[in-house]
Amino acid sequence: MHPLKRNHPLRRIALASAATVSGMVLLLSLKPHTTPDLAVPAPSTGASAPTGSATGTRTVTGESAQTRYGPVQVRITLENGKLTDLTAIAYPRQNPRDQQINGYALPRLRSEALAAQSSDIDTVSGATYTSEGYRQSLQSALDSASG
Repeated sequence: MHPLKRNHPLRRIALASAATVSGMVLLLSLKPHTTPDLAVPAPSTGASAPTGSATGTRTVTGESAQTRYGPVQVRITLENGKLTDLTAIAYPRQNPRDQQINGYALPRLRSEALAAQSSDIDTVSGATYTSEGYRQSLQSALDSASG
């Protein structure tokens, strides 16, 4: 009998296992093509003057920080000197990859900034440039609000 015609159950098991594992890896690596639904107003070009009273609610837009992938700009809301809201009004979103990165990075940056009450926040892994621009624009807004 020819050596290739012999039954080799272990070889069949190994090949079937490898094919199953490869198929599962490919199946699990597929991600649905969705865009995060982030409502974002049109970006402005520079820092804006604070609105509202000094002791009440104030809204301040930070300067646009230019990053490698595009500008990042935030708008903050202060109530009695406390940072209560923060919105990214400009960020890179030219392609699906930018949208995916910023879809997870911006909420993390926002929650960290609200918790820290400052621009002293960690960089989000995979979104280094966005994180740096976010911190710069946030610090600009905080400086404008305090001055």
